[in-house]
This record gives sequence, structure tokens and C-alpha cells, in this order.
Amino acid sequence: MPQASIAALAAAVQAGELIAFPTDTVPALACQPAAAAKIYEAKQRSSEKPLILMAASPEALWPYVNGDAEAQTAWAAVAAQHWPGALTLVLPKSQLVPSCMNPETPETIGVRVPNWPLAQQILSQMGPLATTSLNRSGNPPLEDLDAIAAEFPTLLTSNIWELPPQGDRIPSTVVRWRDQGWEILRQGAIYLG
Repeated sequence: MPQASIAALAAAVQAGELIAFPTDTVPALACQPAAAAKIYEAKQRSSEKPLILMAASPEALWPYVNGDAEAQTAWAAVAAQHWPGALTLVLPKSQLVPSCMNPETPETIGVRVPNWPLAQQILSQMGPLATTSLNRSGNPPLEDLDAIAAEFPTLLTSNIWELPPQGDRIPSTVVRWRDQGWEILRQGAIYLG
């Protein structure tokens, strides 16, 4: 498994390849949104499980979602309070989101801004990426470089591989916007209140 600089990771992403990098929760397997089918293939992941669009800022994500002014104000308020952080918002998607991101739920997209310096640096240089946890579907997330190399031998990973302390790596809370309010799909690190 080659480890690469951010510039080399960016070149791989531009070429439609998969990359991996640490985040504030678990390491991410990532690619350009248009290449998202490669994530499903590499992970042997069911098309029923959507991917997350991750970016360095809310402003980079808003073009990928679609809502009226009132909804957008509500989304921005939650983002201002909890991003960057372990909160995934499932929102109505815009036409910018390719259907391969979420084959079974084409009307929505999960979006998140991670709170981890390396992830922020990578995403700020590459723009929004299709992401999911770094593992084969049904297995625990991979964190150790040797385990990652054994499972994904050709995957490019960041040459800086610093993870948050184990106790801080709590999965993201996932909430979906429905009927002008939030529905909790998975309770994680962040509580909406």
C-alpha cells in the first residue's frame, strides 16, 4: 500500500482513483463523487447503503443540497453549531450529486465537515469527496496501516497517518431533514438539542 503526499493523493483523486485518510471518527475511503461506484466495488458494499459527501466547509457542501430558504436557514444553523464535527446531515440532494453516490436513495445525500486537521487540509485542496469508512462491508473500520495494506494493497493513503485518541473516535450522529425537522437515524457523538 503506497503512502503519498497530499499532492499525490490529489492527482489520484483527479484520475478517478480511491484514496484513504484519517478523519475525526474513523479513516475514510474516498474518491471524486463521479467515481463513487469504485467505493461500492472495493468495499463489496450493498447499493442500499449510501455514501457521505465530505468537505472542508459548509459552503463547499451547500451547492450539493436543495431546499427552500427556510430549510436552508435551519441547516446552516445546525452546521454553524456542530461543524466541523461528527454530525452527518441527510438532506435533499441537488443535481450536482451523481446517482452513483446513493443508488438506492437518489433523492438525498449525507453531508459532513470533519473536525480533523489532515482531513480538512485534504478536502480543502480536493473539494467535496464521496466517502465511507475504510473497511470491507460488514467488517470493523481499519485504522492500522498494516491492516489497511493487507486488505487494500494498492490503495493510496496519506503519508501522515495520525488518528484521534481512541476514546474520541465515536461514530458521527446521522440526522435526516423531514417535514421541517430532524429525524435521528443514528445517535453518535453529537446530540441535537
